[in-house]
Amino acid sequence: MSTAEALSNPDVADASALTGGRIALRGRWTVDQGNAVEAAATGIARDAATGPIVVDLTGVTRLDTLGAWVLERTRAEIEANGGRLAYAGASPEHRILLGEVKLPPAESGPAPRGRIMGFLHDLGVRVVGARSDLVAGLAFFGEVVTACLRVAARPGTFRGTAFVNQLDQVAFRGVPIIVLISFLVGGIVAQQGIFQLQRFGAQSFVVNLIGLLILRELGVLLTSIMVAGRSGSAFTAEIGSMRMREEVDALRVMGLDPIEILIVPRILALVVGLPILAFLASLAALAGGGLTAALYGGMTVEAFLARLQVAVSFHHVAVGLIKAPFMALIIGIIATIEGFAVEGSAESLGRHVTASVVKSIFMVIVLDGLFAVFFAAIDF
Repeated sequence: MSTAEALSNPDVADASALTGGRIALRGRWTVDQGNAVEAAATGIARDAATGPIVVDLTGVTRLDTLGAWVLERTRAEIEANGGRLAYAGASPEHRILLGEVKLPPAESGPAPRGRIMGFLHDLGVRVVGARSDLVAGLAFFGEVVTACLRVAARPGTFRGTAFVNQLDQVAFRGVPIIVLISFLVGGIVAQQGIFQLQRFGAQSFVVNLIGLLILRELGVLLTSIMVAGRSGSAFTAEIGSMRMREEVDALRVMGLDPIEILIVPRILALVVGLPILAFLASLAALAGGGLTAALYGGMTVEAFLARLQVAVSFHHVAVGLIKAPFMALIIGIIATIEGFAVEGSAESLGRHVTASVVKSIFMVIVLDGLFAVFFAAIDF
């Protein structure tokens, strides 16, 4: 647009080049002046080819989102070509609007790297992500402990009905499937043990094998894995659905603590229910092992029980039961963290439910290994 036209209509968007690499803007840089705004921006980009420029916004009478976006688009194009553009004379409102529509710098594509460098890069990303998950888990665990202390200080706020309902879902309704799977696993372990020990004429020692293995390790480990897949995924899905429907935010608006309302009953139900399930699973696995020993090893029930009493003692049972509450706590923390991390899409819900189960099973196995090393160190 010519200078004469701009002076005849001061509301028309215009840009005039001044001396010293300075460009003065005038008029309304608004949506109704779209063509003039685009023409003025083209002139700014053309003048910027000669060197760094300063855009003076003192003469701008009005600036809306379109005008600010065109200016920022022009600035990004100039800087992408190696030039420089700075603003001057902008009012506080104009600075805020320009900051809101500011375009991020263009991201360069990933640098080419070989297989080894790619593997190391991916490994580093996963290690950093694991560290972040650990820090977030510890912070969330602190919030849960604080909420439990608040509930202990004010017993009237404890949601007993929710606790009983969660205990029913976690423990009572989970008994059939956990007992059945444990019974089958106990029978399989006993069968394989008998087949291997028969070579040495020591098939009677299969009682020692299944007794120690099931009571110390396998009973609580199998139970924890099944609870992680059954109850842990349910916790993540329930809390994630509440996040998607903004029910968690509604609790905060009403002045209620979602940790006390949603998390404490669930984690307490896990901590109470998992040892019970682990004990029942161990009994079922021993029953499966005893039945297999009778069928494949020719061992009577009386001989099996007598040998079992000699092979195991109470501290073997205690080892498995001591692990159970810690594994329940790990499962509950991971499941609820993933539930709170769900965003507003079904894809996010599915991704976090999967992550909840995988992380819980992994951490349960890691925790079982740490306990095994600890108990071996103290000879317990």
